[in-house]
Amino acid sequence: MDALNSLLSGLAGAVTPTNLLFVFVGVLIGTIVGVLPGLGPITAIALLIPLSFGLDPAAGLILLCGVYYGAMYGGSITSILIRTPGEVASAVTALEGYEMAKRGHAGPALATSAVGSFIGGSLAVLGLVFLSPVLVDVSTSFGAPEYAVLLVGALALTTSLMSGSRLKALISVLFGMCVGLVGMDPQDSVARWTFGSIQLSDGIDIALLAMALFAIPEAIRNLAVGERHPSHALAIQRAWMNKRDLRRSSGPYARGTLIGFVAGVMPGLGPTLGSFASYSVERTLGRRARDERRAEFGHGAIEGVAGPETANNAGVGGAMVPMLALAIPGSATTALLLFVFQMYGLQPGPQLFQTDGDLVWTIVASMLIGNAMLLVLNLPMVRLFVKLLKVPPPLLYSGVIAFVMLGAYALTFSFFSLMLLLVIGLMGYFLQENGFPLTPAILAAVLLPLLELNLRRALRISAGDWTTFIDRPISLTLLVLIVIGVAVPMLLQLRRRFARPD
Repeated sequence: MDALNSLLSGLAGAVTPTNLLFVFVGVLIGTIVGVLPGLGPITAIALLIPLSFGLDPAAGLILLCGVYYGAMYGGSITSILIRTPGEVASAVTALEGYEMAKRGHAGPALATSAVGSFIGGSLAVLGLVFLSPVLVDVSTSFGAPEYAVLLVGALALTTSLMSGSRLKALISVLFGMCVGLVGMDPQDSVARWTFGSIQLSDGIDIALLAMALFAIPEAIRNLAVGERHPSHALAIQRAWMNKRDLRRSSGPYARGTLIGFVAGVMPGLGPTLGSFASYSVERTLGRRARDERRAEFGHGAIEGVAGPETANNAGVGGAMVPMLALAIPGSATTALLLFVFQMYGLQPGPQLFQTDGDLVWTIVASMLIGNAMLLVLNLPMVRLFVKLLKVPPPLLYSGVIAFVMLGAYALTFSFFSLMLLLVIGLMGYFLQENGFPLTPAILAAVLLPLLELNLRRALRISAGDWTTFIDRPISLTLLVLIVIGVAVPMLLQLRRRFARPD
């Protein structure tokens, strides 16, 4: 009851005209930043920090938090329309969202994304209010061995994201792992796979990799086809979801909220892993279904948009839990927000809610208002977004390449980033044309640095004793679940193969 009263008190502070203005400006800037490839929330927040110096702490933090969750939604717009993720967490949305757009269902896909973002973001804020003490205890019970095992499981199950050849999916995972190894060793300061290039010493930015593997191959393919007019499928656009879409999206909304929030709470995982995990769950459930979902996955299943987009925004609220309660960032963006809190003289941690409770609850309440603003702002614009698909393909995809190159250049402000974008993009085009799925490569590139960090940390704590992974109850339980998750599908596949008549 105290949490509810505190939230109501925060709402009273958040609905002042000044704070409402900064909520609106934050989500608007966030949406625009999310649409622009390569920028992402962390870049936008970094650029806006100097502008927030002279603001009241509540206004400044409300503005920057609004940019964070606004960018999470904005990234889905170009993912759905032109298969160009605005930021990494929206990359998986392109799998089904773009296929829906190609079938003339861009409107429902965008509406599904907007509603899912609102549901995930709003419920995550309520989870932040009522469940943060319990979730903080769960989060702190996970040490380096548990995180290492969890990440190994995510890599082992990555191939389940795709249908088709498991061998090609595995090769895609290995390709992503190789990309994740590029750069300086985080502990020994030894260059790995940099080929003597100083520009590669910091590694390959995941945002650049996502743009190269999603946008460039699709743009090349469409420009190579030589179609000068939009597809005839665009004539049957709907701007809103029908009853069937709402019915099929309800389950993914609920599951995506839970998965995204939990992934956000776990320090270092964040919204990206949550959106990938949600898609994996929905695809698995789709394979077991007996209705139209079974055939649609991979060809424009609405569940593949609803789940990941809900998880994406739910991860934002989840990532705020360890940042506010423990001063432990749940993602790179919350690490930057932690610096902003400290810049204003605030110290996140167990005492923050006692020492600066009014300010914290005002910020939390503004997140609820901001998610509602995102819905009101973007739903009426679905028809406008869909008109983008009516642009002739040569102009549209030439513009895509131009925006992607601009985004890649903005990451490092160097010509080398543009060359790297084109090289990886051409490799992605070759892989895609030969049936290799590209999504597992991105997930592997995201997970490998985290896996390496936690694996080394666990072995250093245990003095090199590998039994530390089975001595701890949580890590042992996770290992058993991973073995079951990998072995059972293989055994079922073998059973079906031997059961077929000759």
